[in-house]
Amino acid sequence: MFDFKGKTALVTGASRGIGRAIAVALARGGASVALNYAGNEAAAQEALALVQAAGAPRTKLCKFDVADAAACQLAVDEIVAELGGLHVLVNNAGIALDQLLMRLKPEDWQRQLDVNLTGAFNLTKAVTRPMMKAKGGAIVNLSSVVGEMGNAGQSAYAATKAGLIGFTKSVARELASRQIRCNAVTPGFIDTDMTSALPEAAKTKMTEGIPLARLGTAEDVASAVCFLASEQASYVTGAVLKVNGGMYM
Repeated sequence: MFDFKGKTALVTGASRGIGRAIAVALARGGASVALNYAGNEAAAQEALALVQAAGAPRTKLCKFDVADAAACQLAVDEIVAELGGLHVLVNNAGIALDQLLMRLKPEDWQRQLDVNLTGAFNLTKAVTRPMMKAKGGAIVNLSSVVGEMGNAGQSAYAATKAGLIGFTKSVARELASRQIRCNAVTPGFIDTDMTSALPEAAKTKMTEGIPLARLGTAEDVASAVCFLASEQASYVTGAVLKVNGGMYM
């Protein structure tokens, strides 16, 4: 278990799936946790209960759209005031509106950019001052194996996730002198609500392309995120950690 006692973390897209697993893992390490969600109140309440049960000393639910810069800044200000600073940011919120390029609507392209990439920019910018005040911090961006290798029908999603990798490396260089680290995780095929709805034949085909011969779990990703956010990774910045079972090396 990683030690986050005395730290406050904000996890975006924390109401379910990978985001929820990350929030719970941080809570197990003793972090106070702010959970961002976009609209699913019931799922957010479930996630909050799990985070509290995992041992988070303080918690806060934050409903806002990460694509809204003003809302991001307001949320960060409230978290700092209510939970005592902000030391870890996990940019996990993301959407995938899959479509072949020729049929992709401009508004769907833009929405994915706004949430997946601009959302990370908005929050990273907002947390910079409180992290500087704390004389350090850790930012972890959730990219994707699709951002590294591409995928038919996901040109917009892949573009945003590839953009996050470049963003991560640039932020790491900018903020290193202030002891603020920035890293990325690129999950492969993870067993979430989205993949559980796939037919068994599709899951089997996906698994055949993975050397470790299984889908990943949300907890696999959460462990990687917690490592990068922890003091055990104090000399790691600008890294891209693959969590994909070997499907892309």
